[in-house]
Amino acid sequence: MVKNVWIDTDLSVGMLRTKRAGYCDVDDGYAVLQLMKSEQVTIKGMSAVFGNTDLDSAYKLCHYMVDNFAPYPIPVYKGAGTGMDISKVETNDAVDALYNALKADRMIIMAIGPATNIGLLLTKYPHIKDQIEEVILVAGRRKPTDKFDIGTQGGVAQDLNFDLDNDAFQLMLQSGVKVTLCPFEISSKVWIDGDDLAQLSKGDKGCQWLASHSEAWLNQWLAQGAIGFNPFDVLASHYILHPQDIVYEDINARLELFEDDTKSMNSKEIYKNYLLCDDTCGYPVRYCYDVHPSYHDRLINTFISIK
Repeated sequence: MVKNVWIDTDLSVGMLRTKRAGYCDVDDGYAVLQLMKSEQVTIKGMSAVFGNTDLDSAYKLCHYMVDNFAPYPIPVYKGAGTGMDISKVETNDAVDALYNALKADRMIIMAIGPATNIGLLLTKYPHIKDQIEEVILVAGRRKPTDKFDIGTQGGVAQDLNFDLDNDAFQLMLQSGVKVTLCPFEISSKVWIDGDDLAQLSKGDKGCQWLASHSEAWLNQWLAQGAIGFNPFDVLASHYILHPQDIVYEDINARLELFEDDTKSMNSKEIYKNYLLCDDTCGYPVRYCYDVHPSYHDRLINTFISIK
């Protein structure tokens, strides 16, 4: 059975960072391209959201991927450019388009940036939640001490999608929609290295584009002492296509305040919310935490086996 999917993304493949030196994440491109190459899904629409880059850049890149790599027309919409303002909740083109699409079809939502557009949807149109089969996101951890370590040089990443809009996650959890989380715990067990990029570069034009723009990102990780890079967002798309390759459990999620683990000189004066997942209190979620032993090869084959 073909699955209807809506992609909500902060695409940033190949872009320079705006707030610090270096390149932006490329893993969102892997997730989008993997779904575009699959006959198991129909992508009903794509919405851009701020996150890894600014909204306008993400929106342009959504159009670029659709125009150059999609096997059929996919409408693209511009969503939220900042996190939710719960004192003044306003809709946008992407939220309204997603609402109208859901009225026509039940869908899975792959939200691989901040959950702002989803939080706005469920706040402005709460009755539409029954049309959402599942929302799949890249966020969460088991304990506040579970750091997102990047390489061996002391780099610690943010739980960026969650950190940029805590309120959207809280509202989504409260809504009662089915939520699946693909956190750092699972993506940290998957590596893309230079050999993988070489394989992708021999594929079709989408694979070649992705491989080319992944080189600088890979080099940033290697400079941090890593053996490759973790393709965070592709765990979400792979879960949609091949859930049998993903190991998960059904537990609970909640927000709790602790000191910020991304501040190297934190004297316990800087705090932030964490999205914590365990078997105690909270809202029910599906928590993905490991992959099938042959996952890596199966992942690469989803890109290069289809021309």
